[in-house]
Amino acid sequence: MTASTPDPGTPPTAATAVRLDLPGGRAVTHRDVAANGARFHVAEVGDGPLVLLLHGFPQFWWTWRHQLTALADAGYRAVAMDLRGVGGSDRTPRGYDPANLALDVTGVIRSLGEPDAALVGHDLGGYLAWTAAVMRPKLVRRLVVSSMPHPRRWRSAMLSDFGQTRASSHIWGFQRPFVPERQLVADDGALVGQLIRDWSGPRLPEDEDLTVYQRAMCIPSTAHCSVEPYRWMMRSMARPDGLQFNRRMKRPVRVPTLHLHGSLDPVMRTRSAAGSGQYVEAPYRWRLFDGLGHFPHEEDPAAFSTELVNWLKDPEPDR
Repeated sequence: MTASTPDPGTPPTAATAVRLDLPGGRAVTHRDVAANGARFHVAEVGDGPLVLLLHGFPQFWWTWRHQLTALADAGYRAVAMDLRGVGGSDRTPRGYDPANLALDVTGVIRSLGEPDAALVGHDLGGYLAWTAAVMRPKLVRRLVVSSMPHPRRWRSAMLSDFGQTRASSHIWGFQRPFVPERQLVADDGALVGQLIRDWSGPRLPEDEDLTVYQRAMCIPSTAHCSVEPYRWMMRSMARPDGLQFNRRMKRPVRVPTLHLHGSLDPVMRTRSAAGSGQYVEAPYRWRLFDGLGHFPHEEDPAAFSTELVNWLKDPEPDR
């Protein structure tokens, strides 16, 4: 079964909705790895230094389909994982705070048998990539973040910038019990497709791509697990665990960092993301993609992949 030919009559399961082929018939290996007390689905292409890709909301590993091919062609072992509770990974009852989710990521690096990885994260995956680089710096060789500021910068923007608070209204909506989960799966996940359209720039996604994400969200328990990290991020702001996490993230990122952002991102304002360099004590490069929205890696995959590969191959990335 390919991503372009989902069978609408088949109930969505991880096997039918997640273990998909790559565009163009490129061979991809699907397997499960154990890490941090759970099982995680990964999609793997190529050989060489490990590049681990982390998706955001409301997506799963397949969002990196173009970059997997580009990275493999460039001589990397490209692996895209499904985060806890999403895609083909375990849906555990607890463990959706960012510190634990970051340990999922670093645990997968170890389970893949690698000493370290270049982490590439988008949206929530970017938040976790920032966190992993602070918590387990020896396991992160380089850091690439798209469409997400540093966690301390994110917290500050959410609390003090009305424009950012309004742009992130969906996160406030996630704080309601039960309702968000029901909305995400209603009408075969129609809201998922609408959110991706609304958050994209002028280059809108194809309908068949949206269907892939909608089907994956309709796998039982996925909707609940998908919003749990955002519930923790908001509800913990004044709690001891949230304050402790925020203090922990004061430690600077000490690995070379590439920060990518779409100039038309309606979810994460450019001014919110742009101040993240203050938390990096290493070469830091900011790249703004003109005319792209919240999903630059899908809206213009060639430009994004070129920027990513060139930076990864640069032996001395500048500030």
